[in-house]
Amino acid sequence: MRPLELPDTAAAALDRRVRACDRLTMAASESKVRIKDLVRQVMPCTPLTGDLGQADLAVLERYADPRRLLKAGRGRLTALIAKASDNHQGQARAEQWLAAAQAAVELYGEHPAVAFTDLAAEIATEVRLLRAIAAELAAHETERETCYRWTDPAQLARSLPGLAKVGGPAVTAVIGDPDRFPTAAHFKSYLGLAPRASETGNTDRKGQPMSKAGSRLARATLIRAADHARKQDPHLARVYYQQMTERGAEHLKALCVVAARLAERLWTVMHRRMPYVICDTDGNPVTPEQAKHLITEQWTVTEETRRRRRSTKTRAGKAPQQAHTGHDRSHARSADKRGDLPHQRSSDQGPARSSRTLTAHPR
Repeated sequence: MRPLELPDTAAAALDRRVRACDRLTMAASESKVRIKDLVRQVMPCTPLTGDLGQADLAVLERYADPRRLLKAGRGRLTALIAKASDNHQGQARAEQWLAAAQAAVELYGEHPAVAFTDLAAEIATEVRLLRAIAAELAAHETERETCYRWTDPAQLARSLPGLAKVGGPAVTAVIGDPDRFPTAAHFKSYLGLAPRASETGNTDRKGQPMSKAGSRLARATLIRAADHARKQDPHLARVYYQQMTERGAEHLKALCVVAARLAERLWTVMHRRMPYVICDTDGNPVTPEQAKHLITEQWTVTEETRRRRRSTKTRAGKAPQQAHTGHDRSHARSADKRGDLPHQRSSDQGPARSSRTLTAHPR
C-alpha cells in the first residue's frame, strides 16, 4: 500500500486539457467520416478520397445538393474553392465536383427515394458542427501548451523520439510525479504495457499478452510514438527488428514491445530530470543523421519478412481448421450425428423386443 498522491494545480489543469483535446480530436474524426458517408450517398462518384480540406467543406456547406452544384457553374465554384484554399486549389477541383454532381443527377434523376434537399441540409449541419469542434479544439490546444510549459518547463518528455507536440503533454499528464513509481518497471505496469500475470500453483506462464490495465490514452500515445521512435533510435530499432525477425511477432505486437521500452525510458528521463540522448547500440551518442544511417544499414525489416509476419487468421479471429476424416463419413462411429433425423433400424439387427405391460389383477 502506498499513499495516494494528488496532482498540483498545473498538473491537474494539464490532465483536463489533454483529455479534452483527445475527446475533441476523436469527435472531429467521427464527424469527418460521417460527412464522407453522407456525401457518398448523395454523390456516389464523390471526389472526397483523401483528407477533408477547407475548400471541400466550403463547397459542401453551400452546394451539397448536386442540382444546386450544377446551377452554380464552373466560374462561381472555382472562385469559392480558390478563396477557401488560399489559391492552392481552383478549376481542377471544381471540375471534379461538377463531374460528381453530373453523375449523381444522371444516376438518380428525380427519383423520390433520394432526398437531395434533406441530405444536403444534413451535410451542411455536419460541416458546421465540424468547424465548431475544430474551433474548440484549437482553444484547448493553446491552453494545453500553456499548462505543459508549467508542468514540464524543460520539455523533457518531448526530448524522447516519437513524442512531440501532442505526445509530450499526454504522457506528462499521466506520469505526474515520476518519483511515485519506485522503478521504470512499475511505471510500465501502471500503463498496462507489462505482460499479464498468469500463475497457477508453482507454475508461471510466460509470453502472456499485455494487461492493458492503465490509461488508454497514454498507452495509445506510446504505441503511436513507438512507430516513429523505431525509425529514429537505433536501440529501439534493434528491439523492433529482433521482434520481427527472431521472435516471430507481427507489426503491432512488435510496436507494443517497443512502446514498453519507451515507457521505461520516459520514466528514467523524468526521474533523472535529464533530456534523452539518442545513442547507437554501443552507447555512443550519435546525430539524427547517423542514427538513421545505422537503422537503414543494420535494423531494417525487409518487406518479405513483413509479408510472412502478417496474420493469416480469418476475420472471426480463428484460423480455419481442417475437419477430421470421421466427420466426413456418415457411417463412422465417430461421426457427429447431432441434429440428424431419426434413422430407421437396419435389417441386420434383430427384431425389436415387445414391451410387456404390467396389469393389476382384480382381487
